Amino acid sequence: MEKGRHSSRDPADFAKTDRLLSAEELAVRARVRAFVEEEVLPVAADHWDRGEFPFGPLKGLGELGIMGGTYERRYGGSEMNNVAYGLGVAELARGSGSLSTFLHVQSGLAMAAIHELGSEEQKERWLPAMARCERIGCFALTEPEAGSDPASMRTTATRTPGGYVLEGEKRWIGNASFADVAVVWAKGEDGRVRGFLVQKETGGFEARVIPRKGSQRAVWQAHIRLRRCFVPEENRLPLAEGLGSTLSILTHSRYGVGWDGLGQAADCYERALSYARDREQFGSPIAAFQLVQNRLARMAADLAQLRLLAVHMGRLKDAGELDPPLVSMFKMSSLSRARRIAALARETLGGNGILLDHRIMEHMADIEGAYTYEGTDDINALIVGQAITGHRAFAPRPS
Repeated sequence: MEKGRHSSRDPADFAKTDRLLSAEELAVRARVRAFVEEEVLPVAADHWDRGEFPFGPLKGLGELGIMGGTYERRYGGSEMNNVAYGLGVAELARGSGSLSTFLHVQSGLAMAAIHELGSEEQKERWLPAMARCERIGCFALTEPEAGSDPASMRTTATRTPGGYVLEGEKRWIGNASFADVAVVWAKGEDGRVRGFLVQKETGGFEARVIPRKGSQRAVWQAHIRLRRCFVPEENRLPLAEGLGSTLSILTHSRYGVGWDGLGQAADCYERALSYARDREQFGSPIAAFQLVQNRLARMAADLAQLRLLAVHMGRLKDAGELDPPLVSMFKMSSLSRARRIAALARETLGGNGILLDHRIMEHMADIEGAYTYEGTDDINALIVGQAITGHRAFAPRPS
């Protein structure tokens, strides 16, 4: 190839994975990408730098049809398939890992819990407004002393005339400081975990933003305190009976986080490629250097494998075959590859790679958060390991 000439191959899709997508799926991706370029990219880095949530794009986000996008239209969904939904998530993550985290909490957790475990009245009341981002939800499961081990939660729900009284604390709860409704998980007097819809004006409910984060800076996580918080019986999720119902919701959100890793990794790679073509050192663009080409080739290969896995996981989810071990493998594989791609991209930009103007450092930090939430990398690996071996490595050990 002549010096300076580029191949006709699309470097952003080196393995030609777009051939696996339908016209409808490509249309969803294009729609979300246009929204991100117009409304998210102009504000994302500044909000991240200041640690402020980008409320401005929420109206447009609610009009895209990806919030709860796979749900029935009567609940505000678009009835799109899970590959289209994943492509939309990935495009949003390209623009802002923080904003895609907001989507995972709103759509993959809070809306999913109401859709899967709520009554018809609860679905009709909350889901359409949440799909439009007119009402915001959060999912309060993690506690200060119960992260990877939700069975050890200490928040309690005590029966009282007309409902329940909740007592306890939750931590790392995204959206909680401005949510209209919180899906709160608590143990009943019989020791069974149940879910409750706690509205923001409820007495005894307090949510404070956790400060000084180095990741996910433009999305707020909060510490919740519940003190004699009364929840009426009609706000209990009727199908939320036992920890299994709680964990089933995590399958939805982990699936979305897998696509999140793809979107952020793709943006890191494409920015590194563009920079390498334009940046000249020693009389040549650095894209001509062997070490830089090695990095770019490894990023492209990781992305190709990740795209193939993501599409396959979406097809399995549409077929009802995406079980917890598979989605854990997807999330684990996606974020570990995204971490590696972001590091190689940052290295390609040299010192300029730490500047927020190039977005890669922002992605690197946000990927660290996603690598840990919705099941740490180690916990997801052990879920896969249990499926492979039949042995539960994280079961309580006898004293």
